[in-house]
Amino acid sequence: MEAKTVLKTRDDIRNVAIIAHVDHGKTTLVDWMLRQSGAFRANQNVAERVMDSLDLEREKGITILAKNTSVRWRVGEDGLSWRGEGPSHEFKVNIIDTPGHADFGGEVERGLTMVDGVLLLVDASEGPLPQTRFVLRKALARNLPVLLVINKIDRTDARIKEVVDDVYGLFLDLDATDRQIDFPIVYTVARAGTATLDPAVPGTDLRPLFDVLLKYIPPPAYEEGHGLQALVTNLDATPFVGRIALCRVMNGTIRKGQTVSWCRRDGEIQPVKITELYVTEALDRVPAAEARAGEIIAVAGIPEINIGETLAAELDPKPLPVINVDEPSLAVTLGINTSPMAGVDGGTKLTARLLKNRLDVETLGNVSIRVLPSDRPDMWIVQGRGELQLAVLVETMRREGFEMTVGKPEVVTRTVDGKVQEPMELLSIDVPEAYMGVITQMLGIRRSKMTQMVNHGSGRVRMEFVVPARGLIGFHNAFMIDTRGTGLVSHNFDHYAPWQGDIHTRPTRSMLADRSGAATGYALLNLQERGTLFIAPGDPVYEGMVIGETGRPNDMDVNPAKEKKQTNVRSETHELTVKLSSYRRLSLEEALEFIKDDECLEVTPKAVRIRKVVLNAHERERRRGVKSVRDDDD
Repeated sequence: MEAKTVLKTRDDIRNVAIIAHVDHGKTTLVDWMLRQSGAFRANQNVAERVMDSLDLEREKGITILAKNTSVRWRVGEDGLSWRGEGPSHEFKVNIIDTPGHADFGGEVERGLTMVDGVLLLVDASEGPLPQTRFVLRKALARNLPVLLVINKIDRTDARIKEVVDDVYGLFLDLDATDRQIDFPIVYTVARAGTATLDPAVPGTDLRPLFDVLLKYIPPPAYEEGHGLQALVTNLDATPFVGRIALCRVMNGTIRKGQTVSWCRRDGEIQPVKITELYVTEALDRVPAAEARAGEIIAVAGIPEINIGETLAAELDPKPLPVINVDEPSLAVTLGINTSPMAGVDGGTKLTARLLKNRLDVETLGNVSIRVLPSDRPDMWIVQGRGELQLAVLVETMRREGFEMTVGKPEVVTRTVDGKVQEPMELLSIDVPEAYMGVITQMLGIRRSKMTQMVNHGSGRVRMEFVVPARGLIGFHNAFMIDTRGTGLVSHNFDHYAPWQGDIHTRPTRSMLADRSGAATGYALLNLQERGTLFIAPGDPVYEGMVIGETGRPNDMDVNPAKEKKQTNVRSETHELTVKLSSYRRLSLEEALEFIKDDECLEVTPKAVRIRKVVLNAHERERRRGVKSVRDDDD
């Protein structure tokens, strides 16, 4: 007869993840939780959104990587936040700040394996959006209790009651159980650091939030007498101790200097020694002698450890299930820089070996990225969740000194019963009423289907569509232009469906340089009448490089390096300075959306250039069988 499993709890710890749609205030709320718990000195200069530590996170204003921190909170004998008088006891709250963008969903899935409950943050005006549905579905699938936080209740357009009803509806749509639907609600203004249980009564601090969190989020449970089990959920590295594995201790106790069993993905088990052991206190990792079940730790001493592996007891190792994440839906080709300007822009990492090594490192720390071989030895297929995730990877690599050729994003299809299926996205759009016609027309040519439209009477309309993922390539930039920057758009993977047919999304063609040189103001002055330019006078160009877009039916080869002929004749007005119209410098994300099937990007530390895959004009014409338009002024 099997022995009955005895579960015990660590009542002094709470592990919680904060999940939400992008820009609903997660990181700002974590800032104030740290401040009000006494994590910082009174005179300490603390940056805003302190958890967004990466340069790209601060530049884009979004969270890209899931990160953990912790706060200490004292509670009185009445079970409420201690107010400085009488006996008290201390709780440690480990907090996982997760990304809010759907492209970084792998970080959310990984973060949820470390916690025992979640704070679901929802904007009091925007309500639940596609990423809200995604993160909530993952939390409910893991049977995690949910604490609903309605944030930004001070907004003039706040719809608190309606948003709460929308969240209840979302729980019902996701087939939540009665216990899961019976969630507590806290109302906050994260940027002011206040919380309240009644939206009609303004809050003064975050005590109500901590009171509900400590009462409703369960403490970590473990099996008494069970051997060590710690699941690796993230990786880090320092020059001093090498690779660091971030783990959640599920059972047992781990000690510094202890020999444990390393259960690898391939099934091999080998003994390793824990040379360093850390726990998180506020924003710092501090050395620890031991850590018990329920704690989130960092260990060093295992140079080749990977995410999803287990550290177990030395004598009786029992590995935990490997972390599983959703399949990637978008792919790009990534190869070495083959343009005539390779190595000119300060890149230091140009070879295929260095590029492949860097991609292999990325797959170790990013569970939602996959790298596959292509038909060329110097190019690879990189699969991810979306354009933003792939663009962030390329931007990170260019800042590290890499030069690359990046192909057009393509959807990852699959074949079921002999039929090709493609990923479909749930698209949510919030725009002023005046732009309804523009948006529906724009999405109509992208094979979309409207599933819902809600007018809240505030002058704005919320619309939801189901649209093929490839139909959204290049959509965001066109959307922002057509709505004059007033629209809000978000999307998330919904399901696979049969191939929806051809989609033609870019009506313009490319303006191409037909020779190498430096662009001149004289040449660009004439070319600006033919379309929109992407370059400025003095920019280097080469044959096959895209220097602008034109409304003509075919690509147009031009000479942007043409110089003005000098003569000995002078006139009073002939040499007056001419002014060029402003040119459009594309960002990396915009360039990825812009390129067509026969184009690619040259990405260097200093520039992002669009070019043809085949640079020579005659070779392009021979392969295409159709001559491109020539500029008669050449």
